Amino acid sequence: RDLRKYPLLTIDPVDARDHDDAIYVERRPEGYRAYVAIADVSEYVQPGSAVDRDASERCFTTYLPDRAVPMLPAVLASDHCSLLPKQDRYALCTIVDLDKDASVQRFRLVEAVIHVAAKLTYEDAACTLGFVEGEAKSPEAAHFKRDLRVLNELARKLRRLRMRRGALDLDLPEPRVELDPETGRPLSVTRRAKNPGIQGAYQMVEELMLLANERVARWLSGKKSPAVYRVHAPPDPERLQQFELAAERLGVPFEADTLESPLGVSRWLKRIAKHPLRLVLEGLLLRSLKMAQYDIKNIGHFGLASESYLHFTSPIRRYPDLLVHRLAKGLLRGGAIITSVEGIEALRAKATRASEVERVVMQAEREVVDVYRCLLMQDKVGEVYEARVTGLSGSGLYAVLDDPFLDVMVRFESMGPDRYDASDDALSIVGQRSGDRVSLGDRITVVIEDVALLRRTIYGRRVPPAQVLNAAGGDLAGDSSDPSPRSDAQRRAGRHGRSDKQKPAALGRGSGVGASSGAPRRGTGKRGAAVGQGARSADAGRRSGSRTEGPRRQRRR
Repeated sequence: RDLRKYPLLTIDPVDARDHDDAIYVERRPEGYRAYVAIADVSEYVQPGSAVDRDASERCFTTYLPDRAVPMLPAVLASDHCSLLPKQDRYALCTIVDLDKDASVQRFRLVEAVIHVAAKLTYEDAACTLGFVEGEAKSPEAAHFKRDLRVLNELARKLRRLRMRRGALDLDLPEPRVELDPETGRPLSVTRRAKNPGIQGAYQMVEELMLLANERVARWLSGKKSPAVYRVHAPPDPERLQQFELAAERLGVPFEADTLESPLGVSRWLKRIAKHPLRLVLEGLLLRSLKMAQYDIKNIGHFGLASESYLHFTSPIRRYPDLLVHRLAKGLLRGGAIITSVEGIEALRAKATRASEVERVVMQAEREVVDVYRCLLMQDKVGEVYEARVTGLSGSGLYAVLDDPFLDVMVRFESMGPDRYDASDDALSIVGQRSGDRVSLGDRITVVIEDVALLRRTIYGRRVPPAQVLNAAGGDLAGDSSDPSPRSDAQRRAGRHGRSDKQKPAALGRGSGVGASSGAPRRGTGKRGAAVGQGARSADAGRRSGSRTEGPRRQRRR
């Protein structure tokens, strides 16, 4: 189909390196017609080719603070396949007719040639629509103001329908690492700012991507074709019961059966939206949910409250999307549906491997950020910070600093002169002699004690509340509660990690559930599942299929 006459727009982060999708919505007497055009990578990356073998090996684009390691060669990812403005491009385009209430009436999938009218950023869209004050940097944004209004109108209705059916909308903090352009060393690690206006522009595009992903899944399923679905299984009843007990002890009781449906979870999240322990409660909830993954068996997507869902909108950076494109194009061109055992098993193996590689990529992205966090804190040993307890382990607790945005591990022996152990409910630790209790969500003051770069862990010592009051904000690094003050040489050695012989005994203590206050470090063999969440909470969002797991990488292209 020749769709070059339609004014499709790309709307992406300001630092986007590639452009997978372009969108356009027109208002019609009976409602809306939405065009979601996705780069036709499959036209360039043929099955079995050298490029295809390399892409299937990488499986995903990996995003690091200083670079992106692309799944495809740059000449494809950033040029030939990328939907650049004022140039003809191949695309697979979903054409969706909806009524005035945004209910889908008709769906078509076509191969197309498109001509993107303009490249806008989220900031451009937000300024043009009045979500934020200021002028759009793109001079073309104002020209498409009417089109953006129609797009936003439909997106708001789609989002309303999605929330009504119970889709989870977890607003998890994401780290932003600022690097020195000359040395490459970290200057800061902060929570990525979430301007409500910019967020509104992002959600506007996200709703169209979710619509396309879901309709393509239904289209393939309706044709009895195998596909690579993005599935998210319901939580295990046992995990929900454990979470019910934890929530009750934190003062937010509920009945576990209310969380057996996405709608029940969504309503509960709304109830705690303004609770002071919201982040802790959301973290505990995420621990009870399963991880989303790729599979050829469609079991639905719990987090999105969708019966049929897959990834179709990012073939430049995700290999499963490319596989879906090939299946869809095969049907569009009159090809036979895959029914052979060999063909189905080959597709199943690719889906399984994609899930495995995704976890490796997530781990790599997280650990690189942890390295930068440690590098940032190497010269901060002895400094005092305010923090909130967000996780407990068998060897101590984890607290997330207000600024910089990072986790600090406080081992039991660094809690004070008393001996501390985890409570029976695993939600607090208690001093055996004093009865002093520190629980999830509590505010504490910590002194940076050590930075173990090889372990990617920052260690701290808790300053007892009485000493905080007495110090009146002074430097607490050398106060008398430190049983073994370290020399400068010892501190420097700690900054570069320890050998196995130098590991603190507390790390092997007990059978606790140690993990930095968010997703566990899978595959390291050092730690198990976590209690609570903290500076890595954005990674955990992939469990529920929230926006961090969804069709677009928010501000991280």
